Amino acid sequence: MDLERFTADVTSLSGKMSAGEPEDVVQRMDFVKNRLIELYSRNLVKINHSAMELVCANHLIHYGYQVDVERQLTDILICDVYAEKGDGAAIVEIETGFIPPEHALDPLSYYAARIASKIARYSKYANKFVLATPPVSILPIPQLFFRPPKDRGPSEIKEVKALCDKYYRNPPVTDDEIINGRLHIIYIINIDAGKVVEMDIESYFEHVCSMLSAGIDLR
Repeated sequence: MDLERFTADVTSLSGKMSAGEPEDVVQRMDFVKNRLIELYSRNLVKINHSAMELVCANHLIHYGYQVDVERQLTDILICDVYAEKGDGAAIVEIETGFIPPEHALDPLSYYAARIASKIARYSKYANKFVLATPPVSILPIPQLFFRPPKDRGPSEIKEVKALCDKYYRNPPVTDDEIINGRLHIIYIINIDAGKVVEMDIESYFEHVCSMLSAGIDLR
């Protein structure tokens, strides 16, 4: 752990994004930066993930949100970015595409299950649920999350439930969580530029669907 290097990196990134901004934006960014430094000192975050959290936080701050990172939602759920504005809240979960070595032979199924479980479990805690990813990663989102809960059929709910149960059983993802889980928008994180590009789900998959491997129908 190199706290000095981590502090320098997040300070540099935060300063680049805050340059010329009003004082309230600078203060909100400083809060997030200092929170990440404190978490790193406890060995709870890493620089690559923290940099993406900082870029997402900056994006939300410019929309008037108060932002926190690594917010505890329940005894078992901690979200990456939690933002509040008025009586509304947004949650951002960052996905980098990392696959653990034990899933080297089933990476797409594992990744789709992880994404499905996050949408199902986290989205009920906010008015707006966002998946964020760098441009180098593609999100294999199961197709039922393209539609509102009332348009999700029993067979596809059962299919996603079986996919989640294959990897997540402690506790399992429930049918109700799958039925009611909502994904509102996708963030493409450009760390180099310190910016986020927002995309709705349909637009996202118009650009990347052709690149996805066969095996999970995303359309």
